[in-house]
Amino acid sequence: MQTAADPSEPISERALSKLKWRCRRGLLENDLFIARFFERHESRMTNGQAGAMETLMDLSDNDLLDLLLRRKEPEPAWAGAEVVELLQLMRTDGAQRPATSVSSSPS
Repeated sequence: MQTAADPSEPISERALSKLKWRCRRGLLENDLFIARFFERHESRMTNGQAGAMETLMDLSDNDLLDLLLRRKEPEPAWAGAEVVELLQLMRTDGAQRPATSVSSSPS
């Protein structure tokens, strides 16, 4: 019998890889929010955040986009505190321009 992972523990490499595959969406806008989130947070993502991401990925593309763009708020019936916290991180990260690498140019 397998036990549930501790929500505060970091997600394993394998679980992260599976989650990233699961997060591929049909709408480019959703993919941008998700990609920016992973760029900034994947190295410290927890099992609890992964579970919250799974909950969000169960939504339709249009419902997810409405949440990310703040057109609506998550319903308490399915969105616990971790989902709300994750959604806030995704909203913040998605609203920012992606990080660009600065390369030194020859003078």
